[in-house]
Amino acid sequence: MKKYSLAGYRFIPDYIHYYNRNVSMSIYNLKQQMNSLIIILLTAFLGTGCGKKDVTPTQTGPVITKPTDTYKDPDAYGTPFTGVPDTKDIIMYEVNLRSFSTAHSFKGVQDRLDSIKALGVNTIWLMPTYPVGQLKSAGGLGSPYAVKDYNGVNTEFGNLDDLRTLIANAHSRNMAVILDWVADHTSWDNAWINNKAWYKQDGAGNIISPPGTGWNDVAALDYTNNEMRTAMIRAMKYWVLTANVDGYRCDATDFVPDDFWKQTLDTLHKFTNRKLILLAEGVKKEMFTSGFQITYAFDFYSSLKGVFAGTAAPSSLFTTNANENSTLANGGSKLRYSTNHDVTSSDGATVTIYNGKQGALAAFVLAAYMNGVPLIYTGQEVGSPKQISIFNDDPIDWSTNPDMTAAYKKIIAFRTAHEAVKIGSLTTYNDSNVIAFEKKSGADDVLVLVNAKNSPVDFTVPAAVQGAWTNGLTNNSLTLSGKVTMQPYAYLVLKK
Repeated sequence: MKKYSLAGYRFIPDYIHYYNRNVSMSIYNLKQQMNSLIIILLTAFLGTGCGKKDVTPTQTGPVITKPTDTYKDPDAYGTPFTGVPDTKDIIMYEVNLRSFSTAHSFKGVQDRLDSIKALGVNTIWLMPTYPVGQLKSAGGLGSPYAVKDYNGVNTEFGNLDDLRTLIANAHSRNMAVILDWVADHTSWDNAWINNKAWYKQDGAGNIISPPGTGWNDVAALDYTNNEMRTAMIRAMKYWVLTANVDGYRCDATDFVPDDFWKQTLDTLHKFTNRKLILLAEGVKKEMFTSGFQITYAFDFYSSLKGVFAGTAAPSSLFTTNANENSTLANGGSKLRYSTNHDVTSSDGATVTIYNGKQGALAAFVLAAYMNGVPLIYTGQEVGSPKQISIFNDDPIDWSTNPDMTAAYKKIIAFRTAHEAVKIGSLTTYNDSNVIAFEKKSGADDVLVLVNAKNSPVDFTVPAAVQGAWTNGLTNNSLTLSGKVTMQPYAYLVLKK
């Protein structure tokens, strides 16, 4: 059984995925302009529950704890981390705690922090660290996205002190740590369930799961309830103060009201002595105006997979990139990935999706270099062939494919060293076989060529990029002219 961290429907400009416990299907070729209408209709349906009148919350400003309040914020633990990277500099690593180590624990991650750092990573995203619900639980150990206690620690992984120690050790290596946050729903045995008004209900007054998803292990929260919103925001403040975390990756953000995210992030930004990383698993432009810096690049992954499968033209990546960039606002960016926990669950490991180690590396170059924030997922850097489940312990063998790990390090190091790759202007060169683009920032000039086919191809070099270059990954000099023959899944990263 597979479960995605989006509750039910996932909107991607070219298609919609619908997932439940036993079904995974894709409806392709839907008109992009239909998305806004569908989101509006689903929001109206999901946001109120069946047969329940919509009530606009009256409290939308930052949640400030006053001295006279019965509730008290926890004391701040540790010293705020001053090394949180700017968005353009982020290299993010997603940790699946159940699979990352044989210990399945915070300590297991802590023991490999130097290996994560050596990749060039500066931000760690921990998948949900909270106790998992047991009532109506689904699959193996249960879904980590069925949260039983927003203020608790899953004893599978350790305790609060273990989490604090992991975060402190990451900070000492100049890496930020963000937590996964699930705001759309809770487990059925979360203590909040005793506050029935905090949840969506059907016409008979029964609490419901997110409608249309088949996710029977979770109960849908009702964001028209001010008390619930305040409790949720306080819980998010709690971890910033209690564990010294550096932000959040927020699950299924498009299915939680925009005004809640604005209220939440306005509250978190009251921590003026802290720089926070805020990542939304969503695509709505409103996420940026709410205060998120990064949203998901669902479309880019879809196009990337299609190009490597031979079902999409190389130029489709450029179209997708432009379309996604048109949704950016307030200096925001997209999270670009060739895999993550959802992708691995549905499509397999990178060596499966991209036809081997070389294809997996070539796909990562495109995800990391075209535009956006690069993501690496647990085991990706060693070419793990496992279709990792989020429901079970399935540890990675870190001893495999050291050559692949070395290649990831080089790709990341080059990106880190070149502003052109991070924020440079983009020029694309259409070719029927090769993905070719150039990025410039001042005197920094980078050319990227990728063959996404499992056969040699010839690339006709455009006049604009003919001449002397240096291979950015080997430092060998070469001259581009006429045609270049590229081997299967080859990639060239060139600099002036």
